Amino acid sequence: MLPMPGCCWLCLMPLALYQQGICSLCYRQLPPCPPVCPRCGLPSAGGRQPCGRCQRRPPPWQALISVSDYQPPLSVLVNQFKFHQITALSVMLSRLILLSWLKQRRAHQLVRPDMMLAVPLYQRRAWRRGYNQADLLARRLAHWTGCDYHPQGLRRVRAGNVQHHLSASARRKNLRGAFKLEIAVRGRHIALVDDVVTTASTISEISRLLQAAGAASVQIYCLCRTL
Repeated sequence: MLPMPGCCWLCLMPLALYQQGICSLCYRQLPPCPPVCPRCGLPSAGGRQPCGRCQRRPPPWQALISVSDYQPPLSVLVNQFKFHQITALSVMLSRLILLSWLKQRRAHQLVRPDMMLAVPLYQRRAWRRGYNQADLLARRLAHWTGCDYHPQGLRRVRAGNVQHHLSASARRKNLRGAFKLEIAVRGRHIALVDDVVTTASTISEISRLLQAAGAASVQIYCLCRTL
Protein backbone atom coordinates (compact mmCIF):
# COMPACT_ATOMS: atom_id res chain seq x y z
CA MET A 1 0.00 0.00 0.00
CA LEU A 2 1.28 3.44 -0.92
CA PRO A 3 1.68 5.82 2.02
CA MET A 4 -0.70 8.75 2.29
CA PRO A 5 0.96 12.01 1.23
CA GLY A 6 2.07 14.29 4.04
CA CYS A 7 0.25 17.57 4.58
CA CYS A 8 1.41 21.03 5.48
CA TRP A 9 1.13 21.53 9.24
CA LEU A 10 -0.48 24.95 8.68
CA CYS A 11 -2.82 24.79 5.66
CA LEU A 12 -3.21 20.97 5.58
CA MET A 13 -2.64 20.83 1.83
CA PRO A 14 -0.70 17.79 0.50
CA LEU A 15 3.05 18.21 0.17
CA ALA A 16 5.17 17.01 -2.71
CA LEU A 17 8.04 16.54 -0.23
CA TYR A 18 6.29 15.47 2.95
CA GLN A 19 9.51 15.68 5.00
CA GLN A 20 9.46 19.47 4.72
CA GLY A 21 6.31 19.70 6.83
CA ILE A 22 5.30 23.12 5.51
CA CYS A 23 4.41 24.23 1.99
CA SER A 24 6.29 27.00 0.22
CA LEU A 25 3.28 29.33 0.36
CA CYS A 26 2.89 29.01 4.16
CA TYR A 27 6.65 29.36 4.60
CA ARG A 28 6.65 32.65 2.66
CA GLN A 29 3.71 33.87 4.73
CA LEU A 30 5.36 33.30 8.10
CA PRO A 31 5.62 36.67 9.92
CA PRO A 32 8.97 38.19 8.98
CA CYS A 33 11.41 38.81 11.77
CA PRO A 34 12.01 42.57 12.20
CA PRO A 35 15.57 43.92 11.95
CA VAL A 36 17.46 42.48 14.90
CA CYS A 37 20.99 42.58 16.22
CA PRO A 38 22.91 39.58 14.79
CA ARG A 39 24.53 38.98 18.17
CA CYS A 40 21.76 39.23 20.79
CA GLY A 41 18.75 38.81 18.50
CA LEU A 42 16.91 41.82 19.93
CA PRO A 43 15.46 44.66 17.80
CA SER A 44 18.09 46.88 16.21
CA ALA A 45 17.69 49.66 13.68
CA GLY A 46 20.29 48.40 11.26
CA GLY A 47 20.28 44.67 11.78
CA ARG A 48 23.71 44.36 10.16
CA GLN A 49 26.08 45.26 13.01
CA PRO A 50 25.96 44.48 16.76
CA CYS A 51 23.65 46.85 18.57
CA GLY A 52 24.70 49.40 21.18
CA ARG A 53 23.77 47.00 23.98
CA CYS A 54 26.14 44.35 22.64
CA GLN A 55 28.93 46.87 22.03
CA ARG A 56 28.70 48.07 25.63
CA ARG A 57 28.23 44.64 27.21
CA PRO A 58 28.67 41.76 24.75
CA PRO A 59 26.73 38.58 25.59
CA PRO A 60 28.78 35.41 26.15
CA TRP A 61 28.01 34.10 22.66
CA GLN A 62 28.89 35.33 19.17
CA ALA A 63 25.61 35.03 17.22
CA LEU A 64 21.95 34.25 17.82
CA ILE A 65 19.83 32.79 15.02
CA SER A 66 16.05 32.56 15.40
CA VAL A 67 13.21 31.89 12.99
CA SER A 68 10.91 34.62 14.27
CA ASP A 69 9.42 36.36 17.27
CA TYR A 70 7.19 34.28 19.55
CA GLN A 71 3.91 34.83 17.70
CA PRO A 72 1.39 32.74 15.73
CA PRO A 73 1.55 30.53 13.84
CA LEU A 74 5.03 29.50 15.00
CA SER A 75 4.22 29.99 18.69
CA VAL A 76 1.26 27.63 18.33
CA LEU A 77 3.43 24.96 16.71
CA VAL A 78 6.12 25.36 19.38
CA ASN A 79 3.51 24.97 22.11
CA GLN A 80 2.18 21.78 20.51
CA PHE A 81 5.70 20.42 20.08
CA LYS A 82 6.82 21.27 23.60
CA PHE A 83 3.78 20.57 25.77
CA HIS A 84 1.49 18.27 23.79
CA GLN A 85 3.88 15.47 22.71
CA ILE A 86 3.56 16.22 18.98
CA THR A 87 7.17 15.26 18.36
CA ALA A 88 6.56 14.78 14.61
CA LEU A 89 6.87 18.57 14.37
CA SER A 90 10.59 18.29 15.10
CA VAL A 91 11.45 17.70 11.42
CA MET A 92 9.68 20.80 10.15
CA LEU A 93 10.80 23.01 13.04
CA SER A 94 14.42 21.89 12.68
CA ARG A 95 14.27 22.71 8.99
CA LEU A 96 13.03 26.24 9.75
CA ILE A 97 16.05 26.78 12.01
CA LEU A 98 18.35 25.40 9.32
CA LEU A 99 16.95 27.79 6.70
CA SER A 100 17.37 30.74 9.08
CA TRP A 101 20.95 29.71 9.85
CA LEU A 102 21.84 29.41 6.16
CA LYS A 103 20.42 32.89 5.55
CA GLN A 104 22.29 34.44 8.48
CA ARG A 105 25.50 32.60 7.59
CA ARG A 106 25.47 34.15 4.13
CA ALA A 107 24.62 37.62 5.47
CA HIS A 108 27.11 37.71 8.34
CA GLN A 109 29.82 35.21 7.33
CA LEU A 110 29.18 33.11 10.43
CA VAL A 111 31.69 30.47 11.45
CA ARG A 112 30.46 26.98 10.65
CA PRO A 113 30.11 25.14 13.99
CA ASP A 114 31.80 21.79 14.43
CA MET A 115 29.95 20.69 17.58
CA MET A 116 26.29 20.92 18.56
CA LEU A 117 24.77 20.81 22.03
CA ALA A 118 21.17 21.02 23.24
CA VAL A 119 19.98 22.92 26.30
CA PRO A 120 19.29 20.06 28.74
CA LEU A 121 16.26 19.45 30.92
CA TYR A 122 16.57 18.27 34.50
CA GLN A 123 16.25 14.48 34.59
CA ARG A 124 12.90 14.45 36.39
CA ARG A 125 11.35 16.99 34.03
CA ALA A 126 12.61 15.12 30.96
CA TRP A 127 11.15 11.91 32.35
CA ARG A 128 7.75 13.52 32.92
CA ARG A 129 7.66 15.06 29.44
CA GLY A 130 9.09 11.98 27.78
CA TYR A 131 11.64 13.88 25.70
CA ASN A 132 13.74 17.02 25.52
CA GLN A 133 12.45 19.20 22.69
CA ALA A 134 15.85 20.90 22.23
CA ASP A 135 17.48 17.48 21.83
CA LEU A 136 15.06 16.51 19.04
CA LEU A 137 15.89 19.73 17.18
CA ALA A 138 19.63 19.41 17.73
CA ARG A 139 19.83 15.83 16.48
CA ARG A 140 18.46 16.75 13.06
CA LEU A 141 20.42 19.99 12.81
CA ALA A 142 23.66 18.19 13.65
CA HIS A 143 22.97 15.60 10.94
CA TRP A 144 22.16 18.22 8.30
CA THR A 145 25.13 20.47 9.12
CA GLY A 146 27.66 17.70 9.68
CA CYS A 147 28.36 18.66 13.30
CA ASP A 148 29.41 16.35 16.09
CA TYR A 149 26.48 15.93 18.46
CA HIS A 150 26.81 14.95 22.11
CA PRO A 151 23.36 14.46 23.67
CA GLN A 152 24.92 14.02 27.11
CA GLY A 153 27.52 16.73 26.68
CA LEU A 154 25.58 19.12 28.89
CA ARG A 155 23.76 18.05 32.01
CA ARG A 156 21.39 19.94 34.26
CA VAL A 157 22.40 19.04 37.79
CA ARG A 158 19.87 21.12 39.70
CA ALA A 159 16.16 21.39 38.97
CA GLY A 160 15.29 24.90 40.12
CA ASN A 161 11.89 26.45 39.48
CA VAL A 162 10.04 26.50 36.16
CA GLN A 163 11.64 29.34 34.20
CA HIS A 164 8.64 30.85 32.42
CA HIS A 165 7.05 31.81 35.76
CA LEU A 166 10.08 33.84 36.92
CA SER A 167 11.32 37.38 36.39
CA ALA A 168 14.63 38.00 34.60
CA SER A 169 16.59 38.47 37.83
CA ALA A 170 14.96 35.42 39.42
CA ARG A 171 15.83 33.36 36.33
CA ARG A 172 19.51 34.29 36.62
CA LYS A 173 19.58 33.33 40.30
CA ASN A 174 17.64 30.14 39.56
CA LEU A 175 20.26 29.00 37.02
CA ARG A 176 23.51 29.61 38.89
CA GLY A 177 25.42 26.35 38.99
CA ALA A 178 22.54 24.48 37.36
CA PHE A 179 24.54 23.05 34.44
CA LYS A 180 27.60 20.84 34.14
CA LEU A 181 29.74 20.29 31.05
CA GLU A 182 30.64 16.61 30.54
CA ILE A 183 32.88 16.85 27.45
CA ALA A 184 35.94 18.75 26.28
CA VAL A 185 35.12 21.79 24.12
CA ARG A 186 38.45 23.61 24.00
CA GLY A 187 39.00 25.12 20.57
CA ARG A 188 35.61 23.97 19.28
CA HIS A 189 32.99 26.14 17.58
CA ILE A 190 29.76 25.31 19.40
CA ALA A 191 26.13 25.60 18.29
CA LEU A 192 23.76 25.60 21.28
CA VAL A 193 20.15 24.69 20.45
CA ASP A 194 17.04 25.76 22.39
CA ASP A 195 13.39 26.10 21.45
CA VAL A 196 12.55 29.59 22.76
CA VAL A 197 14.87 32.29 24.08
CA THR A 198 13.12 34.76 26.38
CA THR A 199 15.40 36.58 28.85
CA ALA A 200 18.46 34.62 27.59
CA SER A 201 19.31 33.61 31.18
CA THR A 202 19.65 29.92 30.29
CA ILE A 203 21.80 30.38 27.21
CA SER A 204 23.92 32.98 29.02
CA GLU A 205 24.69 30.58 31.87
CA ILE A 206 25.58 27.76 29.48
CA SER A 207 27.57 30.02 27.14
CA ARG A 208 29.68 31.28 30.06
CA LEU A 209 30.31 27.66 31.03
CA LEU A 210 31.43 26.84 27.48
CA GLN A 211 33.65 29.91 27.21
CA ALA A 212 35.27 29.11 30.56
CA ALA A 213 36.05 25.63 29.22
CA GLY A 214 37.85 27.12 26.22
CA ALA A 215 35.25 27.02 23.45
CA ALA A 216 36.40 29.02 20.41
CA SER A 217 32.92 30.43 19.77
CA VAL A 218 29.27 29.88 20.64
CA GLN A 219 26.26 30.37 18.38
CA ILE A 220 22.67 30.10 19.60
CA TYR A 221 20.03 28.42 17.41
CA CYS A 222 16.38 28.73 18.43
CA LEU A 223 12.90 28.77 16.96
CA CYS A 224 11.69 31.96 18.65
CA ARG A 225 13.36 34.92 20.30
CA THR A 226 10.86 36.95 22.31
CA LEU A 227 11.34 40.60 21.39
